[in-house]
Amino acid sequence: GSRYSPDTKRLREFANRNRIPHRFIDLEVEEEAEHILRDLQVAPSETPLALLGEGHLLRNPSNVDLAEHLGLKADPGELEVAELVIVGAGPAGLAAAVYAASEGLSTVVLDSVAAGGQASTSPRIENYLGFPSGISGSELAERAVVQAEKFGARISVPSAVTRLETEEAGYTLRLEDGSTVQGRTVLISTGCRYRKLDLPNLQEFEGVSVFYAATQMEAAQCSAGPLIVVGGGNSAGQAALYLARSAERVYLLVHHADLGRDMSRYLVEQITQHPGVEVVTEAEICELAGNRGMLESIEVKQLATGESRRIEGSSLFVFIGTEPLVEWLDGQVATDSEGYVLTGADARAAGAERFEELGRDPLFLETTLPGVFAAGDVRSGSVKRVASAVGEGAMSVRLIFQHLES
Repeated sequence: GSRYSPDTKRLREFANRNRIPHRFIDLEVEEEAEHILRDLQVAPSETPLALLGEGHLLRNPSNVDLAEHLGLKADPGELEVAELVIVGAGPAGLAAAVYAASEGLSTVVLDSVAAGGQASTSPRIENYLGFPSGISGSELAERAVVQAEKFGARISVPSAVTRLETEEAGYTLRLEDGSTVQGRTVLISTGCRYRKLDLPNLQEFEGVSVFYAATQMEAAQCSAGPLIVVGGGNSAGQAALYLARSAERVYLLVHHADLGRDMSRYLVEQITQHPGVEVVTEAEICELAGNRGMLESIEVKQLATGESRRIEGSSLFVFIGTEPLVEWLDGQVATDSEGYVLTGADARAAGAERFEELGRDPLFLETTLPGVFAAGDVRSGSVKRVASAVGEGAMSVRLIFQHLES
């Protein structure tokens, strides 16, 4: 397919996020692409194509179609009743899967995109215990998947959950494809999504030159630069350093004046010492300029002075905060004012009436529904770090056992 096609980008991202070995043939630059289209009698308008083994040809398949052909999506018949259903396969969900399955709980893990969550898009995590030289998010996710499956956890992607229903003996989760999974307990570990810039023509550039991850795939799609990263947290800092390896220049735009306010000190030091990264503080993007989805420049307003500045850049990477992925819960568990799930004492204060008949309060990671727990970034009050998400996922298993025993 074409590197400029959003559907090509979608399929490549799905393959990369799920660590599927593959080769990309670019219609824009590779002569081989024309020969393939001619041999298959396929018009360029029918691309992107997915060519699989044994002669299978898929014309612009959905992620679900591709997953089914690759055997990533579990047969609904295999997902009947589990003692624990984990919704979201980020660090918290995968940690819970490893510990639950290793302790003998029948465990099912569902994720709408890929195992690894947001963390799998991080090019290098340097502050995770046991990896002094750092580890990529995708490698960490791959190791966790192997570990969970070794103990018997069943992981199904993409399996988007659309609704949680209460049953007498537990809960039923309805999936986007119409199938259901039943669980005696549920762990909500859906994490968050990155917020988008409030710009009228943003959609024109998304998937082609505006990205929400900085992995090898996105870096390969960019020209030598200059590149622009917007955000003041660790994800933005990691992305800027990773992209600076190959780009001629990287601009890091931060909304406030202090780079160290939301970013770890080790990243601040590396960024300020890097000759290829220019930090622009108190900056706000007010316009994107380009042609046919290809970014050429952005207009930045300096908040301190009100002056505008135009910065040339071929790609924009956006890391401007997150919002919880809780739409599928449809208000069935209590959340805080920003939508993050309340647990423990906060859940009790929000009104956990269903616990009265059990004669106990919600456990530390338990929501306002008995047997429904939350861990990781989706939980109100959690520390937004990979290590803490892994810790909460592991801790949730002990609390799940406590609930089942009662």
